[in-house]
Amino acid sequence: MTSQLAAERYQRLDSAQVVATTTRLQRRVSARFRERGLAQVAGELVRVAGQVADSASSARQRLRRIRVATRLLSVVVVLITIVALVLTLRDAVINGLERSFEWLPLIESTVNDIVFAALAVYFLYALPNRIERSYLLGQLHRLRSLAHIVDMHQLTKDPERLRPGFTTTPETVDVHLSTTHAMENYLDYCSEMLSLIGKIAALCAEESQDPVILDTVSTIETLTTGMSRKIWQKISLLPDR
Repeated sequence: MTSQLAAERYQRLDSAQVVATTTRLQRRVSARFRERGLAQVAGELVRVAGQVADSASSARQRLRRIRVATRLLSVVVVLITIVALVLTLRDAVINGLERSFEWLPLIESTVNDIVFAALAVYFLYALPNRIERSYLLGQLHRLRSLAHIVDMHQLTKDPERLRPGFTTTPETVDVHLSTTHAMENYLDYCSEMLSLIGKIAALCAEESQDPVILDTVSTIETLTTGMSRKIWQKISLLPDR
């Protein structure tokens, strides 16, 4: 039993650990760059991670209730349709429709009732998944935006400006990172934030099997991995201390 619990522990993301890691990163960024915008971005990432972790269980419970309600409504629709068809056919038999053309309106009405009932059942069956998709896509959109914001913060952090031969121009942006150590820490924090954005995105889809959600999470992970790779290329070009 203990081994099974240990195995399950490493088969899914722990939301509490993701939030704790994000909070720890925010503190590290604030300790070194308290006055920089990157610290504020890290704080926003902590808020998003907390919201995703807190809403995961409540969202599952809400969707479970919606799913039960829609299943019951589907059963009601099917029962009403069956009762209506049985009563219609009974009246037709009792009244004695002898001519074949007199059955055409009845057949047409029966087919329409079945089609409308099928559409109603399909809509009710898909409703919980649509609600879940809408909610998760909103969360994932926030994470994608945060990834681009982090990328904007590292955009002007060019390692070439730390080389002795670097020449400034009137349009050169002062990044206030005058040492290799400061530049490396700043870029490393950006890379860590991008990695955590990918983990929080995966946490959003921990309980989802929706292909649209899974594809969006995969897209965000690919995006953050590409951005992080670009950052590490910059770190590798930093001059020696």
